Amino acid sequence: MISIQSLTHQYQNGPNLNFTDWEIQDEEQWLLLGASGSGKSTLLNIVSGLLKPTSGSVKLNGTEIYSLSLKDMDRFRGQNIGIVFQKPHLIKSLNIYDNVALASSLAGIKLDKARIFSLLASLGLENKKRNFPDELSQGQLQRVSIARALLNNPSLLIADEPTSSLDDENAENVIDILTEQAKENHASLVIATHDKRVRNRISKEYLL
Repeated sequence: MISIQSLTHQYQNGPNLNFTDWEIQDEEQWLLLGASGSGKSTLLNIVSGLLKPTSGSVKLNGTEIYSLSLKDMDRFRGQNIGIVFQKPHLIKSLNIYDNVALASSLAGIKLDKARIFSLLASLGLENKKRNFPDELSQGQLQRVSIARALLNNPSLLIADEPTSSLDDENAENVIDILTEQAKENHASLVIATHDKRVRNRISKEYLL
């Protein structure tokens, strides 16, 4: 379960953001909605352990994540949270298999080759594992980033505007993949978006 309470963030010479308390139960799927500049990315970064809030509490499976040291935070994030960014952020010099495998190395988890092959196959990428990022389409790259996010069996899967740069067909495919993969992997799912194409797919909404 994920819980945020009394959460605020003050940017230097910027806005003071206040977030309503929020609880996400195991395997629930949510949309994080709000206009550009409303604080969606800020909240995602706080929940992901990437941005320390000015005040408030963020707990994931009973762990207060901002009580951890930076080293422990990095490892905890790698083991418990999968993040799909708006852009894939793959390393161009590594092939697809190695880009996905990197998630285990960074989290200090033993590499599970069979799981990589299984994830890539489930995402229609079994024949792309030796290709490099510049050889794949935008939709394929987004699927690689989903495989990377799921590799360590996270309890929380976060996607930040995953469809914003995709056409209708690829956007529909990505939402299908995110919701289905979260369900199959027993992960809670949070999708931050202002894309109207996504809103009819998930009923639970957190509004900013």
